[in-house]
Amino acid sequence: MNVPITLGSALMPMLAETSWPLMAAIAAVALVILFCAAYMTTRYRRCPSNRVLVIYGSVGGERTSTCLHGGGKFVLPLFQDYAYLSLEPLTIEIDLTSALSKKNIRVNVPSTFTIGISTQADIMNNAAERLLGLSEIDIATQARDIILGQMRLVIATLAIEEINQDREKFLDLVNKNVNFELNKIGLEVINVNIRDITDESGYIDAIGKRAASEAINQARVEVAEADKSGAIGEASANRERQVLVAEQVAQSNMGQKQADRDQRIKIASLEAQGIAGEAEANRAKDIAVAEQNAKAVQGKKAAEAEQRRQVADLEAGAVEGENKSKASIADYQATLAERQAEAKRRGEVAAAEAARDVLMAEKEQELARLEKEELAQQMIERKRIEIDAEAEAERRRRIAKGEADAILLKYQAEAEGLQKVLTAKADGYNKLIEVCGERKDLAPSLLIIEKLPELVAEQVKAIQNLKIDKITVWDSGNAGGAGTNDGTPTGSTGNFLRGLIGALPPMHELAHQAGIDLPSVLGKVGDESQPPKRSGLNVEPIPVDDVAKGTAEEE
Repeated sequence: MNVPITLGSALMPMLAETSWPLMAAIAAVALVILFCAAYMTTRYRRCPSNRVLVIYGSVGGERTSTCLHGGGKFVLPLFQDYAYLSLEPLTIEIDLTSALSKKNIRVNVPSTFTIGISTQADIMNNAAERLLGLSEIDIATQARDIILGQMRLVIATLAIEEINQDREKFLDLVNKNVNFELNKIGLEVINVNIRDITDESGYIDAIGKRAASEAINQARVEVAEADKSGAIGEASANRERQVLVAEQVAQSNMGQKQADRDQRIKIASLEAQGIAGEAEANRAKDIAVAEQNAKAVQGKKAAEAEQRRQVADLEAGAVEGENKSKASIADYQATLAERQAEAKRRGEVAAAEAARDVLMAEKEQELARLEKEELAQQMIERKRIEIDAEAEAERRRRIAKGEADAILLKYQAEAEGLQKVLTAKADGYNKLIEVCGERKDLAPSLLIIEKLPELVAEQVKAIQNLKIDKITVWDSGNAGGAGTNDGTPTGSTGNFLRGLIGALPPMHELAHQAGIDLPSVLGKVGDESQPPKRSGLNVEPIPVDDVAKGTAEEE
């Protein structure tokens, strides 16, 4: 017993030393698990019934967010986040003024729209994409702009009569158009309240006055018809009552007369029997009985005559009453026929008016369709033509402006070039005058010599295509000239050549000083050591073809 106790007491400290780290690790893991569980619990988001839970971030697929109405969903930390969209209705006052209707009449349609975010899946996604993070004022501003545009579009397709009278159709079109556009940003229409419809020209008031006047006139007509029917019915009832009373009176009189007649007949019969009995009983009274018999016969005849007269009177009264009854019946039948004819006429008139209204409605519908299809296309075509014409006009204006600027720049460049050419010529002329020094008369000759190749070339062009075998100069030798120094007479050609040859040495000298090479056709100045030949010039003859060839090469 002492050994186990000793081993247990020895192992307990060892177990205690080894279990503390293990327990600490287990406690740390448990704390981490509890912390993660608590954190995960905070990431589970529940959606109340008056809101839409929008989870955005990494939601999978091509979607940008996940929308949830009701219930709850776990939001992944770091990868996802969430926000709420309120489903509370927004009330927007729309003061629409001067909206152009189908007949180009401007109307004022103040209304109140109650809108809210839709709970349909696709529309909720639109709301999450376009309204998340916006305030109610921003949402109301966007919705107001959309509603105003669609209201104007709907009013433009309806006439004032349709807007004012068929409110259900007007509201249906407004709901349909506005809902379609609001769904694009995630909203839907909950309620539309059109407060009043007015126009600037007073057309609606005129329509109301016309409708009131028509209603009053129709009421008057109906009252008159009712009075007429009442009067006819009253007259018919009175007539029937009088006929029935007359018949009853006639029957009463006939019965009374019949009773009187029977009474008198019975009385006469009883009297006759009494007289007969008395005659049989008392023959003494034969005379009295005879008288009584005579009186009885007379009374009987009078009674029969009275009876026949009364019967005739009764028959005449009956015939008269029957005739009156027949006349009343004929009058009633005539009145009934008139009323039937009037009812038939009114029915036919109503049917004709209904058919006319149907045709007018079809006509207005066809005109509206033509206006919508053809006039709209014509307006679009006219607008396109106007835009093309303006573009073409602008293009032509720009082209014309560019051409004008180009022409102006061209003329400016030509003017500047011409100015520079003239300035250079002026400088050259000044230098030429300076080189000539005191011999200013040589300057024109030098200028002429400068243009001489061009003159010769033009002269050669004039005769280069002519076939000339030879040229003969015929000169008398003394015409227009006084002769040479040795007395040799010369003509005009000789004088020209003499003057030209005489001007060549100064021209060569001046060209040498100016550093200019004269054309080869003007010859060369010989050396001073050689003997002078005709004023010291060595002029080599040059054929005409060579002159033309040289001139062409210089050109």
